[in-house]
Amino acid sequence: MSDAPPANPMRAAQANMRPVLPKRFYKAAGVVERDGGFALVLDGRGARTPAKNPLVLSTLALAELIAAEWAGQGETIDPSIMPATRLANSAIDGVAQKKAEVRAEVAAYAGADLLCYRAGEPEALVAAEAAAFDPVLDWAHQAFGARLILSEGITHVAQSEASLQAIGAALEAVDDPFALAALHVMTTLTGSALLALAVAKGAVSTEEAWRAAHVDEDFQTSQWGEDMEAASRRAARWREMEAAARVFAAAGGRWGAPPSGCSE
Repeated sequence: MSDAPPANPMRAAQANMRPVLPKRFYKAAGVVERDGGFALVLDGRGARTPAKNPLVLSTLALAELIAAEWAGQGETIDPSIMPATRLANSAIDGVAQKKAEVRAEVAAYAGADLLCYRAGEPEALVAAEAAAFDPVLDWAHQAFGARLILSEGITHVAQSEASLQAIGAALEAVDDPFALAALHVMTTLTGSALLALAVAKGAVSTEEAWRAAHVDEDFQTSQWGEDMEAASRRAARWREMEAAARVFAAAGGRWGAPPSGCSE
């Protein structure tokens, strides 16, 4: 009779839920110029998206970023560590055919942007939000002519049509589907169209935007300690955010130097 401890049923169930990763079927990942863009090739053969579209990127820099993810795989192919590839697939299979709808979704965030909703107390949190949010709001006013209205708590405040139209006009300048997909990811991860636009424009760094998006969470952590599961989820989201920023830049989406007074 075995003296081994009984198996943990929860861990056993979790193990059974893990997907079986496909074996790596290629030796080398590379890039070739093809179909008006730059195609990912695996052992010389063109790769395809989940919808069976050719995986052709708009710039060489973006194609090399994707190829590096494929080259970095081990004996199996793990999509969870290929965020740029997943984003590119989404751009090709979905965003390219629905650019207007994607822009509208990003613009909708501006109508209830994270940066506009402030805590009334405690004083330390109020100050932390102001320090993180106000410079970005000031930048949006300078860059787009959008002056957004603030609200205390979660009470919805309607933004002016002029401000929303100004932000919408800025979004129209992003036409590349890969850049637009990346902007959408950054918006949904931060809850802020303004933070995503600030990263895209080079007005703040990706790290600065990420910290701003988590001011409230970081304040709570400082008061009550860190939740390890929440920290793990946040780390996974950060990898998606970082990849989206890199895809945006590699796709040629960056609009140029930040306005005076904004940090890189």
